[in-house]
Amino acid sequence: MIESDKRHIYVMAFFYALILTFIIGIPAYFYIGVEKEHHRQNQSKALERYAFGVQKSIYDFSRTNGTVYDFPRSLEFGAVLFDAEGKMRFSTDARHYTPAMFNVKDAHKIVKHVALGPNRLGASQLVVTEPLSYRDVYIKATISALFIATIIFISAIFFIRLSLHPLERANRYLNTFFNDAMHELKTPLGVITLNLEILAEKYHGKEIRRLQNSVRNIALIYEDIEYLIKHRYIDYRLETIDISRLLAERIDLFNDLAATKSIILYSDIASSLAVDINRIELQRIIDNTLSNAIKYSGAHSEISIRLARINEQVVLSIKDQGTGIRDTRKIFERYRREESVKGGFGIGLSIVKHICDKNGIAINVQSTPGKGSNFIYTFSPHKLT
Repeated sequence: MIESDKRHIYVMAFFYALILTFIIGIPAYFYIGVEKEHHRQNQSKALERYAFGVQKSIYDFSRTNGTVYDFPRSLEFGAVLFDAEGKMRFSTDARHYTPAMFNVKDAHKIVKHVALGPNRLGASQLVVTEPLSYRDVYIKATISALFIATIIFISAIFFIRLSLHPLERANRYLNTFFNDAMHELKTPLGVITLNLEILAEKYHGKEIRRLQNSVRNIALIYEDIEYLIKHRYIDYRLETIDISRLLAERIDLFNDLAATKSIILYSDIASSLAVDINRIELQRIIDNTLSNAIKYSGAHSEISIRLARINEQVVLSIKDQGTGIRDTRKIFERYRREESVKGGFGIGLSIVKHICDKNGIAINVQSTPGKGSNFIYTFSPHKLT
């Protein structure tokens, strides 16, 4: 399995876990609400117990002859005593309070008022308070959500990989088949090409030229498929290529193909221009663009090929007088064809786009339906030493 497939599985598993977690989160939201209410009730009960203990302590002191009263203090609760006139008699935190301060509702605090009977402290009202925090509830909910999401994510990866296993096996068989088939095709294709060249030297008929052009088209398709198969596991390393010489060689090769439709290839190639790219990848760019230009051009038309240095960059443009392209944004999609009858624009231009993205080559396609297209490739200046 290639790295992009692994990333795809992890992304699918992540979003699957995210969606399921969101779905589970709806009932969890109401569950948290119930937990918060349950937490509040438990805290209220604890506050009531503390209030009852303080009240009992005051009454117990009032039944004795003791002179010092030890107020039951708590690190969790606060308490304030008021007399009948509303004056504060005592507070556990030594701050000054009034009865009105405890009549305001506070969502972050629980307040309980207790009326006191006659006692030696002269207090008629006890107010006990407790800070209310749902921190423990939220921590518990967060831990539970993370645990559930992790389990879902791991399970999703497991089941996705399990479901993809037959496809991976079929893909391996298919790759093996293609590799074997390409290997078996290479030898007879070479033999046919060589023998046609020998025949072309002896016989100069149209039939031989047509056969040669057909074999060249097959060779172009073969090279595209070979690159498509191999680029995943072969590192096409950068090298310094004389693009001027290579372009001239490829134009010579395509001249015969263009001649079958009486298409003239005009070239304006600046000499000794070098770019940093793998030779095979550069050839795929040139061949696919020229092949499509010829395929989509009408008979007795012209194709202009220009290579120049512009602003320290190498610019290659291939302009035809063909049918044009309605939507230039979609032609680089794999298996996308501008005209299904003629074919083309299938894997060829998707390979070109992949190579350009990989090597930082800018592509600009200018096209007018019915008038033709101009493919412009801008290469970075040569940097390899």
